[in-house]
Amino acid sequence: MTNLLSFLDRGGPAMWVIAALSVVTLALILWKIWQLMRLGAWSGGAVTEAALQEWRAGGAEAALEALRGRPSLRARLAWAAMTNRRDETLSPEAAREETTRIAKSLLGEARTGLRALELIAVIAPLLGLFGTVLGMIAAFQALQEAGAQTDPATLAGGIWEALLTTAAGMGVAIPAAMALTWFESVADRVQADMEHAATRIFTRGRP
Repeated sequence: MTNLLSFLDRGGPAMWVIAALSVVTLALILWKIWQLMRLGAWSGGAVTEAALQEWRAGGAEAALEALRGRPSLRARLAWAAMTNRRDETLSPEAAREETTRIAKSLLGEARTGLRALELIAVIAPLLGLFGTVLGMIAAFQALQEAGAQTDPATLAGGIWEALLTTAAGMGVAIPAAMALTWFESVADRVQADMEHAATRIFTRGRP
């Protein structure tokens, strides 16, 4: 713990901010994995596919029953699309619009928190660079004050301490960017599956 605090102190205020961002980033990534698991981003496909086949075969009631209460995004969208398609008070166009509205809401759940990760991936390197610039300014100020009696070792020490924040900023930004790309790919896959399911539901006549 003492070594960690000493390391953070060497980087100055920017290093403490980056350290806080690293904790937030880890918490966001773990929370997002848990949320996507809860929303069935990696599951529920088999049940939804079976319900779609039942729907296409004319078993609307059995298909709806198979999807009822399922937590996965795909199942919830398929259930909503089937319900809207069966609603005789809605025209086909209105049923499609209502299904689209629900799909956007579900995708909003899947993408919750991604803007925060994107922001961290952008500002973490900038904070690191900012800390490095401040450290370099302090190092050269010390060089100017020392005049002809400057010790090169002291200057080198000041420079590498200043560069710590750049390395730390990149160390936070890289995993944040990787996680962001992964989560976006998961959301895009879910969106494609939802669009495919809705198309299969609406291309069948009203049951």
